[in-house]
Amino acid sequence: MMTAYILKLAVLLPLVAGMAYGALYLWRRVQPGLALGQRDRHVKMVDAIPLGATAKLAVVEFGGNRLLLAVGRGNIALLSERPIPEFRVPEEAGERD
Repeated sequence: MMTAYILKLAVLLPLVAGMAYGALYLWRRVQPGLALGQRDRHVKMVDAIPLGATAKLAVVEFGGNRLLLAVGRGNIALLSERPIPEFRVPEEAGERD
């Protein structure tokens, strides 16, 4: 009788643990409310710096511009708006004609 109990435990415990691991993996992978896979977003958070307990500065990309926002409790203020800079890879000295 005790052997049957230990045998059931040895079979069911890894099964339940595997199901829990699989559920957590799928939860992270799919994320409720979103479609499968990643989608392109129109707004991108570039960086944020805290300015205290409730305020921060945030750089956000939207519509081809970078916005500097002051975010506080209950309000958001636009401080600056600039176009997104275009970075070019410099040519190496050996590749020039």
